[in-house]
Amino acid sequence: MDFSIIQPLLDGINYKAYVVGFSIAVYFFEQYLNLRQYRRYLLTERPSDLADIVSQEDFAKAQSYNLEKSQFGFIENAYKQIETVAMLSLDFLPFIWDFSGRLMLSVAAYGPEYEIVQSIVFTILFSTISTLSSMPFSLYSTFVIEQRHGFNKQTLGLFFMDAIKSHIIMVVIMVPFLGGFLRIIRSTGDNFYLYIWVAMLLFQFVMINLYPTLIQPLFNKLTPLEDGDLKSKIEALAARINFPLKKLYVIDGSKRSSHSNAYFYGFGKNKHIVLFDTLIDHSSEEEICAVLAHELGHWAMSHTLRILASSQMYLFLVFWLFSFAIHSEHLYHDFGFSTMPTLIGFLLFQFAFSPLDSVINFLMHVYQRKNEFEADAYALKLGYAATLRSALIKLSIKNLGGFNIDPWYSAWNHSHPSLTERLKALGVEPTSDTPITQEETKKEQ
Repeated sequence: MDFSIIQPLLDGINYKAYVVGFSIAVYFFEQYLNLRQYRRYLLTERPSDLADIVSQEDFAKAQSYNLEKSQFGFIENAYKQIETVAMLSLDFLPFIWDFSGRLMLSVAAYGPEYEIVQSIVFTILFSTISTLSSMPFSLYSTFVIEQRHGFNKQTLGLFFMDAIKSHIIMVVIMVPFLGGFLRIIRSTGDNFYLYIWVAMLLFQFVMINLYPTLIQPLFNKLTPLEDGDLKSKIEALAARINFPLKKLYVIDGSKRSSHSNAYFYGFGKNKHIVLFDTLIDHSSEEEICAVLAHELGHWAMSHTLRILASSQMYLFLVFWLFSFAIHSEHLYHDFGFSTMPTLIGFLLFQFAFSPLDSVINFLMHVYQRKNEFEADAYALKLGYAATLRSALIKLSIKNLGGFNIDPWYSAWNHSHPSLTERLKALGVEPTSDTPITQEETKKEQ
């Protein structure tokens, strides 16, 4: 890559001012969108378009839950923004980098020539600080907000055990990965982005296969779905569309939360479907099949593969653009670094890349929302329109989902359409003039 062509242009940028300024601009833009949504949560009477979807009582419960989350979000977002601006303005990153070097030298007598080791130490320190910084917000969200509204099932011991496990797993995976990542860049010259992209692709495929078998069992228990009508109906649905179902599992999601979900994983003819136990408890067998028909619609229309391909194109773009910035002394010096470590360069580049990243994320949301409508339409073609409608409503009521969503807020933040948008697209009229309630959901079980 001929970096000399673009270097004069890049050297004319004040990177720190640019990154801090853009970060503040995005913060205020997102808070404006959050405020638009917050005003929706203040409404006490359900809009007319929700009259046949949710009762006034359940609407009030959902409004209360989401209003509290929104209020807390303003505080958390403000703190994170102050933290980010302070970290960049006060040269906190160079401080942690230099401290990593001193720590490495005192413990193992390794000097600055061991850049990969220092990068690993820096990453562990930085991730630990970030985890501790966000811990109070996670605790309040889990043990105050989620607890108050009946969702949290965790104990403090389980919460901290999860945090410790996650950090240990991160270190175990990150050390060899980061070492290989930096070594490839150092040894493959200016075309390193090609090799890094291939290495990242292989790493992702390995992790996709290892996560459900080695990592997830450390947090949740997966048990085979028992023989019975539900299993027979799901197997019949899979056979109907030639979905290569290998195994059906139930995951103990209720161990931590009463929120519910379902998903599938695996490549080729090795597909597995996982149902949250909370989904089974809160939905009828036909509604569970309707939810799975939607999920299988993503498979049938190759949405998963297309998103995977899109993410690979995104990664290639990131690594290719980084190849222009990796040699920019100006980029490092603007953020207070006197040396040019590769890891730091990639981290700083991601800060500089954030405007384009925001646009790409928005476009991905647009694309994913389109996929959700298509998956709903697929379930409709399979004859699950009415049951999918009732399942979506029940899940929204049980999860206290936001029923009254601002379109601007949703477009920027959500990869899924709102409940009312999905129901309108399904085009199925309610089977009763009376909306489904939580009490009726319980009586069906």
